[in-house]
Amino acid sequence: MAQIIKTYKETLPTLRLIGKRYSNADRDEHGGYGAKWGEWFENGWFDVLEALGAAENTENGYLGFMRCNGTDDFEYWIGMFFAPGTDAPDGYEHLDLNGGEAGICWIKGNADDGSIYGLHEKCVEELKKNNMGDFKYDGKNFLYHFERYNCPRFTQKDSDGNVILDYGIYLKE
Repeated sequence: MAQIIKTYKETLPTLRLIGKRYSNADRDEHGGYGAKWGEWFENGWFDVLEALGAAENTENGYLGFMRCNGTDDFEYWIGMFFAPGTDAPDGYEHLDLNGGEAGICWIKGNADDGSIYGLHEKCVEELKKNNMGDFKYDGKNFLYHFERYNCPRFTQKDSDGNVILDYGIYLKE
């Protein structure tokens, strides 16, 4: 069973997200984007991004970055953070993000059984309990949140087979 084991505020610099953008129409038969992640690894798309050099002054990791406004307007990006102005390679898109703070939850559990995914509401509750419930919305009323697959927290299992998924939500300035 997945559980939130740590909650904190992280300051993120101005960043450029480079990746590929998906919509609700791109969800797989399980309602998620697992098939898209499979395509990324099969096609070596992260290798292309890693060759650009990671953003400095922020945690590393592959990202599942989401923008949503509670309607059918939903974007799911797979990609990585980079320094502002980094050119997106052919076939990739970018999203520029202003610096600011994010509320972060570390979710510990088994990635294979899916227990660490889908805990958005629990993370929202936990952030609110820790005085981080004033979330940032952009001009289109989009909430920005992300799953960060940090190395080594997510890539190295503990003795019980668990990993840690970072889940973040941008906070209002």
